[in-house]
Formats: sequence, structure tokens, C-alpha cells
Amino acid sequence: MTMTTADSHATLLFVDDESGILSSLKRLFRPTGHTILTAESGAAGLELIEQHDVDLVISDMRMPQMDGAQFLQAVRERKPDIVRLLLTGYADIASTVAAINQGEIYRYIAKPWDDNEILLTVDKALEHKRLRAENARLLELTQQQNAELERINEALEAKVEARTADLRRALDMLKGVNRSLKKSFFGTVSLLANVTDLRSELLGGHARRVADHARTLAQRMGQDDASVQHIFLAGLLHDIGKIGLPEALIDKPFNALTADERGTVMKHPVIAQNLLMSVDQLRDVAPLIRHHHERFDGKGFPDGLAGLLIPPGARILAVANDYDALCIGTISPRALTAKEARQYLLDNSGSRYDPAVVETFVGYLTRVQQDEVEEMKVRVSGLQPGMVLTRDVSHPDGYMLLARGHVLDRHLIDQLGKIESAARRQITVYVQKVALTGERAPHA
Repeated sequence: MTMTTADSHATLLFVDDESGILSSLKRLFRPTGHTILTAESGAAGLELIEQHDVDLVISDMRMPQMDGAQFLQAVRERKPDIVRLLLTGYADIASTVAAINQGEIYRYIAKPWDDNEILLTVDKALEHKRLRAENARLLELTQQQNAELERINEALEAKVEARTADLRRALDMLKGVNRSLKKSFFGTVSLLANVTDLRSELLGGHARRVADHARTLAQRMGQDDASVQHIFLAGLLHDIGKIGLPEALIDKPFNALTADERGTVMKHPVIAQNLLMSVDQLRDVAPLIRHHHERFDGKGFPDGLAGLLIPPGARILAVANDYDALCIGTISPRALTAKEARQYLLDNSGSRYDPAVVETFVGYLTRVQQDEVEEMKVRVSGLQPGMVLTRDVSHPDGYMLLARGHVLDRHLIDQLGKIESAARRQITVYVQKVALTGERAPHA
């Protein structure tokens, strides 16, 4: 298999029934030094992946005989390690959903594409492939080491104390693997939540904040553990239906949209439900996302549900989502202060929102404001292990890197330094002053 790193070349396959598109892609990627293969049909593309060690495929959606979704599904079945990207137009959203579900594509690229964006997307996809291969290698190495450890233990029956210690370490490792498996699902959901963040400066960290608020609200309103988890996941994924929106509509405040633009934007809860219903773990989450724009007075969308007919989780999500949206300026042209946003919720209690949810949330926000810890702004170079984040940390491009409340260690600090260096822009970090020990970190 061809291994890709930042300094090595990969083999790329472009599949499109239009020779002009293939020529444009070849011209664009020729300076990268990658090996370029092209095919004018899905069948020809499948032959090429059998003949060459292909790292990444970019396929057009609309092709005769075998469309992009069918082709990428066939690639996944034959060569699952090949990274798959899809070229598609907004009108192909239903087919794009099929490609995501069947072909498990890494990402889709809207046509017409932006040259810099498609080059960056391919670079990130190849790096993702490299990291995945490295993880597999390390896992295999770990398994080999574990097997060797077991053989050594069997040969050292006389050393009871040493064998017992080794078994305890093995048990701790298994517990860690079990915890990792539980976290992996939430990690995947968090990755999906960042899809919209990557296209928007305003929405950076929005999904995580909404999820945190919604989870806290659900707990305070006595929801059971399963419901709390569903509401938290719905908060993370509530905007996933916006992945196909035109760039111009992503950051435009809802109250500033034209009638036609509103019609387009208002489809996103239903699109999100359709995307998520095929995932068993998210079947109870999808309806909450579908109804999080319903209003308590029945004037919301997409189904015009009113009052207690709206699922409790959706009523909770509506308050959490609108509060953060008001604060970042995606509802009205002007971003509101926290105080103004709370007053907006109170003014619309009983019309837009469930009064019980608003009362609980405003009470919680008031207490949080009274209990807020003192914070300070620190450069990445001044971070120390043990510092506690008071705000989400975002990449200079807008997507979230670490959530508020995270305790920093040396590894995370080093990673932030590498990201900042690669981006060539400063990352803003806020931490609790009480977390500092010894000398003060320099202010940014």
C-alpha cells in the first residue's frame, strides 16, 4: 500500500465522464507531485484500483451506468483503505446522502469547487489516511507485545508476584480499551459536529456549547440518563443538515434571510433526520433534531407541532440552541449580550419556548454567572500542565479543538503548539487563574 506523509507522494484517481473535468483536476494536482490516474467511468475506475496502489479517489456523482454513490460503494467493498471523496452539486443532496451512507465517503466537495479548498481537503484526507494506518500499525504492535507478554508470563510460573503484577497491568489495559471504545462513538459524533464549523466562522464551537447547555438542562429537569445522552448527542448534531447549504447562507442571520432563503434553510432539520436515521445508535436522536425548531405556540417548523406534542428533548434543545445563536448573531444581525439573550428567552416564554424549560435555563444561567471563576488569557507558549480551560479553544480556521473545562497536560500543550505553528496564527486560550501554580503565565 502506498503510504502518504506530508513529505511523500500519493496515488490519486479521478473518475468523471467529462474529460474536461478530468483535465482540470490533473492540471490542479500536477504541481503536488502526486501520481495521477484518471477514468471516464466507474467500471474503468474499478479496474485501475485493482492495478495500482491507489490512496485516494475523487469521483463525480452524475455518471451514466454507474453513478458516484454506486462507484464509491464498490470501492469501499474492494479496497476499504482507499479514501473516498465525492464531487457533487447541491441539487444532488439525496444522492449525496446515499453516498455518505453506502460509500462511507470522507467528505463531499461542492461543484464548482474552489481550487485551494479541494487541495486542502485532499491534503487533510491523505493525512487522515496516514494516521489511520499508523494507528492500525500501533494496534498490531500492541497486540503482538501483549501476546509476547502472555508467553513470558506462562514461562515464569515460579515468579508469582511478578506474574500477578503483569496480570493487573493487563487488566488495567483492558479497562482502558473498554473506556476508549465507549469514547470512540462520541468522538465520531463530535467529528461530525465539526463539519458545519469548518464552513463557518460564527458557528465555531456552537454545537458543543448547545450540547453542553442542553445536557445540563435535561439533568436539571429530571430526564433519565438515556434521555440526557440522546439530548446531548442531538445538541452536537443539530446543524448537521446544513452541510449542503450554499456558503452564503451558512453565516447569514435567520431574520435577514429572504423568503426563498428561509425555505432552503428550514429544510435542514429534516435533512439531518434523514442522514441519521440509518445509524442505530442515533435513531432516538434524529426526531429531537427534526423538531428543535418547533415553537410552543405551533408556529414553528417543519411540522407545526405545539405544546407538549413537541418531544421534551426538542423543547430543551430549542432553548439551548437559540440562546447560543442569539449570543453569536445567527438569529438577528446583531449578536446579543448574555443578559439580552436571557431576556429574549423570558419574553418569548410560552410562545416560542416551553415556560418550564425557560425558567430552569435562566435560573441555571444566573447561578453560573454568579459562580464564574476568574480567568486569564494565555499564549500557547505560556500554558502549563494542570491548567483548566474556561472557554472552548478553536482553531484559527474556526472549528473547535478542545472543550471548556478540559484539564491540559503536556501532550495537549505540545499539540496546540504544533497546530499554531502550522497555521501561522495565534490560538487564543483562556484558563482559570486558580489553576496556576508558581509564576504567572504571560498574557497574550
